[in-house]
Amino acid sequence: MTIEIKEIGVELLPRYAKIPISFRVESVFHVETVDQGLDGFSVVEKKVKPYTKNYDSQGDTLDRPIRWTRRFNVSKWGFFLAIDGPLVVGGATVAIDTPNVDMLENRKDLAVLWDIRVHPNRRRSGIGSKLFKYAADWARRKGCKQLKVETQNVNVPACRFYAKQGCELGAIHRYRYSSSPKIAHEAMFLWYLEL
Repeated sequence: MTIEIKEIGVELLPRYAKIPISFRVESVFHVETVDQGLDGFSVVEKKVKPYTKNYDSQGDTLDRPIRWTRRFNVSKWGFFLAIDGPLVVGGATVAIDTPNVDMLENRKDLAVLWDIRVHPNRRRSGIGSKLFKYAADWARRKGCKQLKVETQNVNVPACRFYAKQGCELGAIHRYRYSSSPKIAHEAMFLWYLEL
């Protein structure tokens, strides 16, 4: 297996979008306050009744890769595919310097790993790490000092992955998704990597 990471243009987002992003939830990181939060938080992994979560099938259809260009000015974004011979086995997207993207906090030196996905039958083979490293290096070359990643407490494998890549859990927002009934029980985890 020789994986090549290629930067692509928006014209290949339909190919990118074909990479499944669903995953199996078997445990969650339960966030508990210590002394009403004055002594911080405790994050405890707890088993749950297994279910499948698919980011591409929840919420607004504008959140899907093929619709990003309708929602955002992606002219400064980086889009990457992981290719193994003729097969597309993964992808990643980095957002930078986009005024209407709240995750960027109006900072020119912050990049957001907007999306990362690896085909289910190719996970746990190092493709995600290659994509992450490529995305971080790309953001560094663009002058960014920090890479930010959003995930949820229900995506334990992603949380462990980001920690393994050197990211630090910088913020937990327990009620971020309260207005969305299907995911109101989830907590937002924000990870940061110094570039």
